[in-house]
Amino acid sequence: MKKRSRESPPPFAVDDAYLEDVEMDPELERKRPKKFGERTGSSASTASSLTQGSFTVPMEVPGASLSAAGDGVDFTSQDTILKYKRKWRRAPTEQPDPSNDTFVFQQMECDSYMGKPVAGMPGAPEGPVPVMRLYGLTESGASVVAHVHGFHPYLFIPAPPGFSPDDCATFRVALNSKVQSQIRGQSQIAPVYVLEVEIVQRESIYGYHGGRKAPFLLIRVAHHSHIGIARRVLENGFDYGVGGERAYSTYESNISYELRFMIDTSIVGCNWIELPAGMYSVREASEKTSLCQIEVDVAWDLLTSHAPEDDWLKVAPFRVLSFDIECMGRKGVFPEPEHDAVIQIASVISVNGREKPLIRNVMTLDTCAPIAGAQVMSFRTERELLEAWREFVVETDPDILTGYNIVNFDLPYLLERAAALGLESFPWLGRVRGERTTMKTTTFSSKAYGTRENKDIRIHGRVQFDMLVCIRRDYNLRSYSLNAVSSHFLGEQKEDVHYSAISELQRGSAENRHRLAVYCLKDAILPYRLLLKLLSLVNYIEMARVTGVPLSWLLTRGQQIKVVSQLYRKALTMDYLIPAMRVDPSAEMYEGATVLDPIRGFYNEPITTLDFSSLYPSIMMAHNLCYSTLLSKSNAAKLSPDEYIKTPTDALFVKASVRKGVLPIILRELLDARKRAKKAMKAETDPFRKGVLNGRQLALKVSANSVYGFTGATVGKLPCLEISSSVTAFGRRMIDETKSLVEAKYNKANGYASDAVVVYGDTDSVMVKFGLPGIAESIELGEEAAAYVTEHFVSPIALEFEYVGDPFLLLAKKRYAAVKHTSADGEGKMYARGIETVRRDSARIVGDVVGVVLKRILLERNVDGAVKYVQDKIGRLLRNEIDISQLVISKSLSKSEDEYDNKMPHVELVKRMRKRDAGSAPVMGDRVPYVIVKGATNAKTYEKAEDPLYVLEHSIPIDTEYYIENQLKKPLLRVMGPILPSTDILFHGEHTRTIKVSAPSTGGLMAFTVRSERCIECKAALPASTTRPVCAHCAANTAAIYGAQLARMRELELHFSRLWSQCQSCMGSLHDEVICSNSDCAQYYMRAKAKKDLAAAAKMNEAEFADIVNTINMYFAQAEELSLALVAEGCCSFLTLFTLNCCMPTRYERRMNELQEYLDDINGNQFRSRGIFWSHPRSAAYRHVVVTVDSLRDAPSSTRTSRRRAGDDEGLSSDETRA
Repeated sequence: MKKRSRESPPPFAVDDAYLEDVEMDPELERKRPKKFGERTGSSASTASSLTQGSFTVPMEVPGASLSAAGDGVDFTSQDTILKYKRKWRRAPTEQPDPSNDTFVFQQMECDSYMGKPVAGMPGAPEGPVPVMRLYGLTESGASVVAHVHGFHPYLFIPAPPGFSPDDCATFRVALNSKVQSQIRGQSQIAPVYVLEVEIVQRESIYGYHGGRKAPFLLIRVAHHSHIGIARRVLENGFDYGVGGERAYSTYESNISYELRFMIDTSIVGCNWIELPAGMYSVREASEKTSLCQIEVDVAWDLLTSHAPEDDWLKVAPFRVLSFDIECMGRKGVFPEPEHDAVIQIASVISVNGREKPLIRNVMTLDTCAPIAGAQVMSFRTERELLEAWREFVVETDPDILTGYNIVNFDLPYLLERAAALGLESFPWLGRVRGERTTMKTTTFSSKAYGTRENKDIRIHGRVQFDMLVCIRRDYNLRSYSLNAVSSHFLGEQKEDVHYSAISELQRGSAENRHRLAVYCLKDAILPYRLLLKLLSLVNYIEMARVTGVPLSWLLTRGQQIKVVSQLYRKALTMDYLIPAMRVDPSAEMYEGATVLDPIRGFYNEPITTLDFSSLYPSIMMAHNLCYSTLLSKSNAAKLSPDEYIKTPTDALFVKASVRKGVLPIILRELLDARKRAKKAMKAETDPFRKGVLNGRQLALKVSANSVYGFTGATVGKLPCLEISSSVTAFGRRMIDETKSLVEAKYNKANGYASDAVVVYGDTDSVMVKFGLPGIAESIELGEEAAAYVTEHFVSPIALEFEYVGDPFLLLAKKRYAAVKHTSADGEGKMYARGIETVRRDSARIVGDVVGVVLKRILLERNVDGAVKYVQDKIGRLLRNEIDISQLVISKSLSKSEDEYDNKMPHVELVKRMRKRDAGSAPVMGDRVPYVIVKGATNAKTYEKAEDPLYVLEHSIPIDTEYYIENQLKKPLLRVMGPILPSTDILFHGEHTRTIKVSAPSTGGLMAFTVRSERCIECKAALPASTTRPVCAHCAANTAAIYGAQLARMRELELHFSRLWSQCQSCMGSLHDEVICSNSDCAQYYMRAKAKKDLAAAAKMNEAEFADIVNTINMYFAQAEELSLALVAEGCCSFLTLFTLNCCMPTRYERRMNELQEYLDDINGNQFRSRGIFWSHPRSAAYRHVVVTVDSLRDAPSSTRTSRRRAGDDEGLSSDETRA
């Protein structure tokens, strides 16, 4: 067995090598069952254990039964809990000295609250005032909360005509009175609502107006809830006593208070904050309102925000809590918090970036056997369990909460379950004393991520970083179950215990609950390992820094907020104001990017791909496209023609020489920062810092590319179709110009070896066939062509060489594959776009077959081999030789059955499964796996959907035609159609010749038919009265059939045992039965199939073995038959003793010799090749026949022989029978 290196992180938190730093509590150490071979008093680290993979399984004394009463496992005492609490807490820290110390911390999360005015702080002098809270960490790991005072929200409106500074007071009083009259909630009441009205000189960002600033009114209000009221009053019409009533357009009135504060103070997500000495105060312990170690107060205009560059790119040691819960369930019902108890909670506390956790903890309802390297805490009641976990969260004080689907399941379930129990002390999981953890349901809608219903849970001071949400946003996978994701990224899987089986384990012994606890602990450790492997937290921290929004917003909001933040920040420095526009969902759309018609085919020669670097950002920078440069026709008449441009869509924009646009400035800063980050990343040697820099350059790239989309979002904050339509129009023109330039220059007339042909163009790239035979020559010419084309466009637009595809398979628009070569050295890598191999609504066989076909065609350049592979696969499918796991289709039951408008296969299947057994049928939220089986003529697909396990158990034939016509045919035609002269050879020919047997229908006359048993050899129908599995015709060859069945059984037993061992290795125990129900795992169905095949092969039972034994006994009966001939032979023997007894064999000996010939014949011709040997009875003193079965004959390293004895007085048993 391969030994895991110490540097490699283990898959689970129960690996002793991985957990060697964890101290097991003496009380648990004393009470835990001793391991086999362990002496009393020996440490757990030196005890003998059985290791399977990297998962260490304690070897308990055989027969030991764990129970709360007498097995040494007891409930966790209060003394033990207190001892744990001391280990959970953060290290003590010294309080800073405000008068002498500069205080620096990294902020991770922010929120606001209404507090009392603080003497010496700016802002309103009385009444409730808004206060910002910044949560973070010092570089040493001490938790911090900073109360930032004095910042009030504001908005802008254009100043009325003739408005003077003397009118500000009048306007403020009138608006304050109007706002006060519309206050509805108690929380909105304030002594003064409008604090200030001031005239400022600003310019609207929307449109070019000659560069002249205009007077605007800055209206500052007491609380952010007053912004909406003031906006409504002003936009609906307001009279301040001069000039009559008029409606005002508002500016920057639709931005949140937290983001407004961050913009005005130059704070970005997860950056470092510095509080100068003498400019802040530290709260005493009695004054603290939070659980943080350091609590400070500071004025909003006295803090310093450091840009995340150079030394300020560092990341504080944030504490991460990854957790998972297990719940009791009722048969056929998914756990509901109103009825079903929380029985286990597993928690893992780690420091960000470190693989080794600080704490591994499992809290269980009822007793549980100890887990090596983990704290196991057992409780008598559920209330005690929930209260202990709440205390665990408070004491460990994590900065980030993670797990898998914690936002939409684990956290809501805990909160609702505590409410059902009346546990009022539970929903206080945040860092602020007196602030309850609240939850509400929200609907999130985004063009990029679709529409989803989520839970919005507010836990003050702690970031919820759900790995399911993160992976769904960032990766396109076939399945998003934790098992499938772990298998894809970590190369590991875990035992998947269905919720219906959890209750049985909970009701069992302490050892059963130990198994459940290990499963729960794996579900807690795997999300954190995914977070480390994918650098998810690092990448999102850098995205928060680049875009300037809080970290938590990146997982709960769409793409637009990132651009809004950057746009507002840049507008603030340039004295622009952003209008609060009302969205119009029915606004017109614009034409997108161009796609040149592809010249479809398989190119067994180099195809060079040229790509425009950052095409859309480059177009916006090159042509100065921005809100601030958009020019109306009336204003264009005031400028000379060389001061503005006209886009292909007839929109007008001033040139950069007149005014440089805000968006081009933002894009230039982003792209320049990315270049610096990539340069620094190449020079960096520290792996963690290198990962931070890589995350930063990716965030900068994504941010630059999202600016264009922001302008085209008609339901966004600031849509401008003149910009977005102009960008795509320039892009279309550039692709057409690139095609013309390349084909006009690189041809035979200009001295080149061949005429260049652009075989395809898509959005920002073109694929060119230069007609050169070598990759090196194609790369060189591609770089030359890129430089040539770049000269014809405005800087910074640049066409670059991307790769050479050799060979290149062009199927259709946005569908192509190639072997990519970026240099002349190396073999290249296969690349595919638009060829779907990971669709969840298709069977696994589709992706596998298409993947192999592409590999054969592209990497091996073996089209004939691809054809033979497809023919073989289709032939095997028609012969039912494909494992059922390859045919399973999976769909989610996202709604109740009545809510589906049409009949869907998985929905109709659930209805049938509920009639069979309501307890085991899937429920809403489950993924429903199914296969398509044969049915009646013209049966609908939804009528033929069936549960894969049910199909295996009842030997229902698969509808192979459906899989060929509806699953395989279209993808294969797309891939191989451009290559083959005719695709008929794939689906017609000798490989498709089969004998079709009609499948029984569930209706009509077939409902009265009775299934008959068949001969295992020739498949003929057997009489209903027979108990033998062979027909009369095959009975004479029973011995050979039995030998063949034994050999097949041996192979099936070996196959099943290997599958079983792999599943046991995955679940981490060699002692327990496999109960995994992971339908995403191919082995789940392979194990069920092997079990059924093994049972079918065992039909050659004791009766058939007795037929062989009866033949042997026949020889004994004939040898010992007492007859006249035998008496005569005996008399003659007496008279001629020497002649008959010494020279001639007796009748007995002749029969024994005949038996020897019979055994030699069946051994040599039938059984020896299968590892079976029948010995002669004389070798056992004529007492029995020994049958030797070499059950591990094919094993590479060791062989074990089992011996069976055949006789006529007893049937065959598992050990022996004697004659």
